[in-house]
Amino acid sequence: MAMSEISRCTYHVFLSFRGEDTRKSFTDHLYTALVHLGIQTFRDDEEIERGNNIKDEIEKAILHHSKISIVVFSKNYAASTWCLNELVMILEHKKSSKHIVLPVFYDVDPSLVKNQMGSYAEAFTQHEQNFESETNMIQRWRNALKEVAAIGGMVLQDRHESQFIQDIVKEVQNKLHLISLYVPPYLVGIDSLVTQINQWLEQDVTWDSKDQNSPSVTAICTRARQSLGCYNFNGITRSSNYSSCCFFSNLANFRLASRIVSYNLFISA
Repeated sequence: MAMSEISRCTYHVFLSFRGEDTRKSFTDHLYTALVHLGIQTFRDDEEIERGNNIKDEIEKAILHHSKISIVVFSKNYAASTWCLNELVMILEHKKSSKHIVLPVFYDVDPSLVKNQMGSYAEAFTQHEQNFESETNMIQRWRNALKEVAAIGGMVLQDRHESQFIQDIVKEVQNKLHLISLYVPPYLVGIDSLVTQINQWLEQDVTWDSKDQNSPSVTAICTRARQSLGCYNFNGITRSSNYSSCCFFSNLANFRLASRIVSYNLFISA
């Protein structure tokens, strides 16, 4: 997938999940891990402004503003008609575009999803009672579950959740061809510093189209602030404001490269 295609999207990832099952636990931790690496991620409870039509906003996020959908299957996922309709929409979009679908089987076996067994069978028994005249819709839900389970996703099994989340994040990076610099976890007070840097970039970044050999921005950080530089660089490389970025660990390399290579943004630590 070309970086130009990714940059045209507002989000890299759309998260589909059963809120009552995982909103404040697994999905929240997954969302935090993705965002921590600068992977712009949509989840309905944070990204939809109050007063907006939720259905329309989610449809736009899937069809127009994201490159990959992570579908988190939990025990009660199929009990939600909202989730099932969302899944149908995601798979239809996949057929007509380069949209990527990554199924994540959190606390349910893929075979139960594919064949609608266990809690999924119970959910469909209830759906058939509630929507007696909507047999076509119910069949679309069943077909969608069979299709997504056959894609081949990631299964928790007996792994620790923290390791499972890291594996998912790596898979997303691979599918989107994204590279992230290492940033230590739990950096205290970094968000306010990143905000200041981003405000400075927005105000002061200029590009001289006549001089294609000169970089537009040089943000120089001391070694003590290398984590800040890495953290901010990860966010910058995920944005659509720059066609290319490069990180240098020392100024000597930066001075050499700035003479021979044209970049929109350099960050040196």
